[in-house]
Amino acid sequence: MNPLVAPDSRHDGARCALSVNVNKVALLRNTRHLGIPSVSKAAELCLAAGAQGITVHPRPDGRHIRTADVHELAALLGKDWPRAEYNIEGNPTQNLMDFVRQVRPHQVTFVPDSEDQFTSDHGWNLPADMERLRPLVAECKSLGVRVSLFMDPIPAAMPFVAELGAERIELYTETYASAWGTERQAEVLAGFAATARAALAVGLGINAGHDLNRDNLTDFLRAVPGVLEVSIGHALVGDALELGYAETVREYQRAIQNAYAP
Repeated sequence: MNPLVAPDSRHDGARCALSVNVNKVALLRNTRHLGIPSVSKAAELCLAAGAQGITVHPRPDGRHIRTADVHELAALLGKDWPRAEYNIEGNPTQNLMDFVRQVRPHQVTFVPDSEDQFTSDHGWNLPADMERLRPLVAECKSLGVRVSLFMDPIPAAMPFVAELGAERIELYTETYASAWGTERQAEVLAGFAATARAALAVGLGINAGHDLNRDNLTDFLRAVPGVLEVSIGHALVGDALELGYAETVREYQRAIQNAYAP
């Protein structure tokens, strides 16, 4: 059992939760036919070290996370880590909704990427995308699945997210990661902070992800109010190649804790 997850929620509410995206573990595994490294073992080691959740983004071409992985992780978390959060990301107009219907994860994150897109690189365009998202959000909610929308830092878009009935946003943080350590950092962070305040004002929860790492994470959480969860994959798995899963998760948890230090 994960000692960092409170009995009445997926995280303790006092600080940001860490969800580990294991896509890049699957990407490495898929280069051979030996089943190593194991995606499920990676998830277990990260949860045992203090991660509060696991994220996957199964794309239609199966280039990293595959259908079997989605189901194996659901079984693992349901049996051995019932208080850890399972977050499945993807485009709901592609293959995502079948997974939601079959697995019913704790959270689904709608991401507007195309089938051949290298990686997620923008959020939803609201209000333009609202009508096609509305029935999909409603279906997820009817299944008891929390909905988060992948969004750029645009404060004016937050009321539209709330109108759709989504419970959270995931802030797309690549622009922050690119600006971190430069003279643009404060200006870019101000935009994220303004978006977070706008989200909080309409009752939305706030997640964040994309190119966050153990160097830039603390500054982001100090500046942006109300972040409940960060989903980190590429940098965390890269760090784990050098430090191991357990020490890497502890490093990220220290980065999170530092954001709340006086």
